Amino acid sequence: MKKTTLLNSHLSALVASLGHTDEITLGDAGLPVPAGVERIDLAVSPGLPDLEGTLGALLCELQLEAVVLAEEIKTASPDLHRRLLAQIANAAHDQGRDIAVGYVSHAEFKRRSGHSRAVIRTGECTPYANLLLCAGVPF
Repeated sequence: MKKTTLLNSHLSALVASLGHTDEITLGDAGLPVPAGVERIDLAVSPGLPDLEGTLGALLCELQLEAVVLAEEIKTASPDLHRRLLAQIANAAHDQGRDIAVGYVSHAEFKRRSGHSRAVIRTGECTPYANLLLCAGVPF
């Protein structure tokens, strides 16, 4: 049995399959999944699992180069926004490389998620709790 933090076999396989600049979307319970994009549905009930815990597990194995959020998170969910930025800053420190953070409109975010390798659906029910994660390289 695997003993690292990321135990979910679908998430582990996804991270292992990523190449440089590949993107995955980590979303809340309401984010639509575009046709043709793999859905990894983790949602059990409202809040379970939450976005921050799922992101933390992914960051244990994912080399991250950039993150994109919906601009609307800044005003609709400022506390979550602040915590996500702190989590991203900690990940940058841990991996020894900066992680660029960008913003697009929520409509553009949904369009862009159509290019993701997969959309991971959590039980998060906070408005605009969605991230596009762009894979980096550890060398």
